[in-house]
Order: sequence, then structure tokens, then C-alpha cells
Amino acid sequence: MSFRRTPHSFTPSAATSASKNASNSGKLLSLLQQSIQKQNIPPSIGRKTQFESVLPINYKPSNINLSNALHYFDYMILLQPLPPISSFNRLLGSVSKSKLSIILYHKMNTSHVPVSPNLITLNIVLNCYCDMNELNLAFGILGLILKKGFTPDNVTYTSLIKGLFKKNEIFEAVKLFNKMIMLGVRPHGMTYGTLINGLCRAGKIETAVKFHEDVMSGKLGLGFVCKPNVVCYSILIDNLCKNGYVNKAKELFIQMKARKISPDVVVFSSLIHGLAFLDLHEATCLFIEMIYEGIPPSAKVFNLLVSVLCKEGRLSEASGLYDLMIRKGQKLDLLSYNTMMHGYCMEGRIDEAKELYISMVAKGIEPDVQIHNVLINGYIKIKKVEEAIWIFKQMIRGKIKPNVVTYNALLTGVLQKGDVLAAQKLFDEMPLYDLTPSSCTYNIFLSGLCKNDNVLKALDLLQTLENKGVDLEIKVYNSVIDGLCKSGRMETAWDVYTKLSLKGLKPTVVTYTIMIHGFCKTGNLKKADTLLFEMIEHRCAPNVITLNAFMRKDSNLIPKVIDLLKKMVENKVIPDASTVSLMVDLLSKDEKYKKYSDMLLTYLEAG
Repeated sequence: MSFRRTPHSFTPSAATSASKNASNSGKLLSLLQQSIQKQNIPPSIGRKTQFESVLPINYKPSNINLSNALHYFDYMILLQPLPPISSFNRLLGSVSKSKLSIILYHKMNTSHVPVSPNLITLNIVLNCYCDMNELNLAFGILGLILKKGFTPDNVTYTSLIKGLFKKNEIFEAVKLFNKMIMLGVRPHGMTYGTLINGLCRAGKIETAVKFHEDVMSGKLGLGFVCKPNVVCYSILIDNLCKNGYVNKAKELFIQMKARKISPDVVVFSSLIHGLAFLDLHEATCLFIEMIYEGIPPSAKVFNLLVSVLCKEGRLSEASGLYDLMIRKGQKLDLLSYNTMMHGYCMEGRIDEAKELYISMVAKGIEPDVQIHNVLINGYIKIKKVEEAIWIFKQMIRGKIKPNVVTYNALLTGVLQKGDVLAAQKLFDEMPLYDLTPSSCTYNIFLSGLCKNDNVLKALDLLQTLENKGVDLEIKVYNSVIDGLCKSGRMETAWDVYTKLSLKGLKPTVVTYTIMIHGFCKTGNLKKADTLLFEMIEHRCAPNVITLNAFMRKDSNLIPKVIDLLKKMVENKVIPDASTVSLMVDLLSKDEKYKKYSDMLLTYLEAG
């Protein structure tokens, strides 16, 4: 696109371009005026509110609302002597984030009051147009600035650059920045930050970094005025970390500290997030440095770091960070306690998890269902089902509604104990809390029934669910098929298996392996062979468990492995590493089969 919007396009004769926008501006103003008129404007303020040159020294934008701004303006133009333009600018500035500043500016031009807008006034209006995405009108104000003989300053250009980025006109924004330098306007930190932020938001991170490096090296000749501040570094480091350039972010972190610029919470948080999955030790050190620098870390950063430490099995370090946060008086949220308690429960340290729970309640933090689920799961994991049920009852007494996760954990626990009646009771009461069992719930319950010699009950429940039209995943059917096979009901298992396709389900390696194990166990090797080759035709690779079923029962295993290998090559099915290892071991036992072992390795290399 042509660069007709830049300052050099506005010669005195070309300033008529501003008037070309008059009709557009008029339409916009008319719409804005109608919008304002629809509001209920309170009665005019009294004359007692003289507030020293109309607006007081301790005045803050939050002290004025949109509805009474018009009354302030009307009052100001009645005062004698007329307040200075600076007072009008303060009023416009107070509502610069809204369309009302355009209305006030229009009233200044039409009220026949001898107050003439200055550069600050026009900059406020220009910035408002940029915020409203009315870029043509904003450049029209630029033309007016030139027409009135004002020289556009940093504020003018910064607003326009921001507006161009908002319109995704990245090239034009950079071009305007270069143009302002050419015209002798030295950008300040805000201009620099706007450009950096705009480039990063547009995904031009490398360009932003290159620009930063040029500024730091003095290539742009900007001098001391445009030195990056902490906000600029925050923007760069945050975007670099979010896009995987963590090493570059670390370089900038070192650079800013060398320049005596103190990192803020955004800088530390961004680096910790970036390093948490790359260098956990360094991320932890940064977190500790952050606290000792007196910068309160957010609970979100703490939760992330503790979560990763717990997953890595470094619970003592996570516990140390928790103690440090408490010692330094930092506030933790519900998720912080959840994360720490989960870490303790993962290692079976349920007593310490419960101590945290008590500590949290003592601090006045109300535990939610997730916190209780952590404790329930923790007790179930170490097979303390009674304690888990006690926590569940405490939840109910406390009017905390359980969720599906709660019931899944409890069902797992009571079925591990073999208490089918308790499991049935839990399952049946879920609708009382408006809960619908998930596929995982059905899988836990049906699998538990089968493992507790209630295969027929599981089959009845499966049929009931099917009749109700409940969508069940393949893993649910796998549980029932497994129970039927282990109880010797192969015909029923086969019947369930053959109907899977009618339900739109495809057997998985688990399904095939269960069925093959069942047929091998009952001596029906022919049926097992058929299923083995069927799974290859369906591009489902057998695993070690599948082959182990044959190793126990089939003395003619090696020729079968050779046939299996040929079938796999034909159907382009690639087994996993452990299956390959087993097949190679089998084929290497006899020299005459070594060529097939080589064939397998060649196939894998080619695949």
C-alpha cells in the first residue's frame, strides 16, 4: 500500500485532506452524540464545584464519569475568566478511552468559545480515534496538526504507530517510526515499547529483537532518549519465552540486569514459565531469587513450578518452595494447596497432605471438591478405603457437591476391597447429585464387577446401557470381554466381540490380545491364529503380550512369527520396540531363520 498517511504527505496545500474526512467525521460524531443522548444525564453540578481552575490538583480520571463530563464542560465555558486550555485538556484526557472525548472536542469547536485546541488537545483526539480503529480520521487530525502549524511529537507518532498495529498494518507502522526519526523527532521509551509490543503481537518476534539490538548498539542513532525500560524488556522476554526462544530471553535478562534495570514480576514469571520444562533447576533458582528480591510471585507461577517438581519426583524441593512462600508471607490460593497435596499423595505421604488440608482450613481457605478428591484419591492409592469414605462423608456434610471424579475414586477403592454392594450403592446414587457416569466410571464399575466374579451382572449392566443408547468406548467392552474370557465364557465373549463393528467400534490391540489369550487358554489355537492375522489385516500391530500368549501354548511358534512378519510387511504394520526385540530373539535362536531377523530389521529401517 502507498504511504500516503505519513507526515511527509501533509504539506500545507495537502492539509485539505483533513477536510475530506469532515463528512466521515460528521457522521461518526452524529452517531456518538445520539449514543450519549441516550444516557440518563444527572442534573448539572453546582457552582460550588469550582475545583481550582475547574479541575483540582488531586483530580484523578476515576473521579469523573462519562455522564457528568458534559456538565463539567458546559460549566467551564460559562466561567469568567475562561479556564486555560490545559483545564479542557485535563477533562478530555479523563475520558480519552471513550468516545465522549470526541463529543467534547466537537463542542469546543462549535461552542463559539474563544478557546483554541493546542497540540495536546489534538493528540488526545488523535489517540481516541486510534483506539476506536478510526485510522483515517486519526490521520485527518494529523493533517489538522500540521495545518495549525504545530509540530507532531512523540505522543502523536506513538498513537499513530499503535493505531497502525491495531489495524495489522505492520509495515506501515515500522515505516512511520523510521519516518519520525528522519524528521528529527527522537522517539522516547513509550514509542519504543509500542513498536516492540506491536511487532511481538504480530508474531514478528525476530524483527522486534533485531530492532532492540540495533537500538542497543546505537545503529539507529537514537541516543539516550530511547533506552529500553523494564516494560520493553518485559514484552520482549515474555514473547520470546512463549515462542520457545528461552536462551535469547535469558540473554536479555542478563543484559537488563547489567544495565541496572531491575526485573519485574512479568520478567521473572515469563522466564520461570519458559525454563520450567527445560531447566527446572534454573527455574527454581529464579523463583527463589524473585522472592529474595522482594517481588511477590503469583500463585500461578508457584503452582506451575511445584507441579513440575512433583511430576519429576522432586517433592522435597517443592516442599522447600512452599515453606519459603509461607515464611515470606506470600499468599497461596486453592490450587497451590491442591498441587502440593497432590504431590504428597503421589508419593503416598497422605499424612502430610492432610496436614496441609488442616493448615489451609485454619487460614480461612474453603476447600472445594478438587481438594477433597485429592485426599480421597490419596487414601484409595494406599488402600485406606475407610478414610476415603470418611472424607467423602465430610464433603457431603459440608454441602460440597461431589463430582464424577469423586465417585470414580470411591468405586475403584470399594471394588478393590471386593465390596460389590457398596459399589452398586455408590453407582446408583450418582443421579441424586445430577451426575452422569463417564466412560471411565462404566469401565471401573464393569471391570470391578468382572474381577469380583460378577461377570454376568456386568454383562447385564452392559446390555442395559446399550438399550438406553449410552455411548460406550472400546475400553468398556474390553473390560467385559476380559471378564468373560477369564471366566471361560468364550462363546459369549466372541458374541460381544463380533458385534463391536455394529456399534461403530474398532477392536484395539488390547481387544485382540484379550481374545487371543482366551482362545489360547482354552486350546483353540486355530481361532487365535485367525484373530492374530486379522489384526494385522486391520493394521493393528501385535505387542509382546499378544505374542506371549502363543509362546505358552504353541510349539510351532517360529514359523508363525515368520508368517506374521511377512503379513506385517505386506500390510505396512510396524510393531513397537519390545515386540521387535522379542521377534528378533525368537528368530535368532536358529541360524536358518537369521535371514528373517535381518529382513525384520531392514523393514524397520525402511519404514
